[in-house]
Amino acid sequence: MTEQPGSRDAPPRASAMVEALRGLGYSPATAIADIIDNSISAGAGTVSIQFLWAGTDSSILIIDDGRGMNESELDLAMRLGERSPLETRSVADLGRFGLGLKTASFSQCRRLTVVSRRDGKTSALRWDLDVLLADVKGRWSLLEGLHPGSDERLAPFKGKEAGTAVLWEIPDRIVSAMHDEQEFLDVMDAVERHLGMVFHRFLESRKLRILINDHPVRPWDPFLEGRLDTWRSGEDRFTVNGSPIRVQGFVLPHRDRLDPKTWESAAGPHGWTTQQGFYVYRNDRLLLAGSWLGLGRGRSWTKDEPYRLARIRIDIPNAADADWKIDIRKSTARPPLEARPRLTVLAEDVRARARRVFAFRGKPQAVGKREPLVQAWHADRTKDGIRYRIDTTHPAIAAVLEDAGASAGALRAMLRVIEETVPVQQIWLDTAEARDTPPIAVPANPPEDVHRLMQRVLSGFVRHKGLSLEAARAQLARTEPFDSWPAYIATLEMSPETSA
Repeated sequence: MTEQPGSRDAPPRASAMVEALRGLGYSPATAIADIIDNSISAGAGTVSIQFLWAGTDSSILIIDDGRGMNESELDLAMRLGERSPLETRSVADLGRFGLGLKTASFSQCRRLTVVSRRDGKTSALRWDLDVLLADVKGRWSLLEGLHPGSDERLAPFKGKEAGTAVLWEIPDRIVSAMHDEQEFLDVMDAVERHLGMVFHRFLESRKLRILINDHPVRPWDPFLEGRLDTWRSGEDRFTVNGSPIRVQGFVLPHRDRLDPKTWESAAGPHGWTTQQGFYVYRNDRLLLAGSWLGLGRGRSWTKDEPYRLARIRIDIPNAADADWKIDIRKSTARPPLEARPRLTVLAEDVRARARRVFAFRGKPQAVGKREPLVQAWHADRTKDGIRYRIDTTHPAIAAVLEDAGASAGALRAMLRVIEETVPVQQIWLDTAEARDTPPIAVPANPPEDVHRLMQRVLSGFVRHKGLSLEAARAQLARTEPFDSWPAYIATLEMSPETSA
C-alpha cells in the first residue's frame, strides 16, 4: 500500500506501549489461561505449569506437548498485532486478537521467553521490558536466545520432541507485595481453581491434562450435571447473524441435599452468590463464569442470594465474537440485541425456580396432579409489604387448637404475637452475612416430642377426617415438618388409645 499524501509514520514508543498494555486487568489465573489457549490450539494433550518461589526472582514455566513452532512461526507469534481479529479463523481457534501470549505475559512479568521445538529444531525469542525501557530510541527489540541463567529454569523442556515452553521471569506484578512463599502458593491455588473451571470440558473429556507442580488440575462442573436432583431445562437452539447459539438452564440442589464436601466444591472459585448467572462458552472454553449479562426488565439483574442456585449455559462459535463483544482477556461478553429477549425469558424462568428451591430448601413443589406440600407459614403480600402468617389450617396446629377448647382464643393470640415479632430483618442479615442459609440437620428418626405430635395428627386424620390409615400416612408425608421422615411415617400405626 502506498503512503497517503500528508501522512507520516507514527509508531508507538515500545516501552510506553508495553507498560500501558500491562494494565489490561489480567490476574495470574486469567493470564495463564490465555497461554493455555495457545497450547490447545497447537494440539497439546498435556500442559505442565511449574511455580518456582525465589522471592523477587521467582518464575513460572508453562510447557505443552503441542506441535510447536518453527523459527518464522515463533517470530510471528511474538510480535504484537501481527494478525488481525477480522481474519477468518479455524473453528477450533481459541484466540482472536493475536495479543494473548504477549499481553497476558506482560501483565505478570518483565521478561518473557518462549522456546519452541518442531521438526527437531529449537527456536527461542524473548521480550525484556527493562531492555525496552532503557532504549532511548523506543525500538521494539525482540531478543534472540535465552537470558543468562534462564536455561536452568527451562531444563524441564529439554528432551521434548515437540512443543512450546513459556517462561515468566521477574514476575513483579505477582510477587512485589508478597512477604513469604505461602502467598505465592495461594496464587498457585487460585490459578488451579480457575483453570479447573475454565477448561473443565477439556479435562472431563480427557482431551487435555493440566499439571501444576506435577499435581493434576481437576475439572469443576458448574452445573452438577451428574446429580438427579439438579433441575435442567430443555436445550434451546437458535441463530443470530448466522451464528448458532445453544442455551440450557440449571437449578442446583439446595444445600440441605448436598454433603458438605460437594456443597463447598459446587460453590466454585468465587462462592455461591458470585457464581450465579450465565456461563458463556466458545469452543468448549469457558469465557465468562457467572454474570447476568446486563439482562433484566426495567433494570439489570444483580447477584442476589435467592438466585444463587441459578446457572445458565450458553455455547457460541468463535465467529460470534464481535456480536457478543468478547474482549481481549476473554472475560466480558454482551449478548447481541437479537438474542436478549429470548435469553431474558429463559433466565426469568430459571431464576424463579432457583428462588423457590432457595426458599423451600429444595422440597418438591406441586407438579401436575401432585398435591402441594402443607406448610406452616405463608406470606401475605399487600401494598404495604409482606407479612408472614402462621397457617392455622396446618394439621398439627389445627389439632392443638381443636383440643384447646376454651383456651383456643389464648393460643390464637399467642400465635399472633409470634407472627408480629418474626425477626425478618435479622434473619435476612444473618443469612447475608453468613452468605448462606443455615443447614438443617435432620436426625434419622423424629425426636420424641415430634413423634408424639405425628401420632396425634395421624389420629386426627383417621378419626376426624375419616381417612384410611394409608391415606393418613400419605397426608402426613405431605405436611411440614413431618415430610422430613417419609420412611418413618410409613411405619406408623394407630396407637391403642387413638384406634379405639
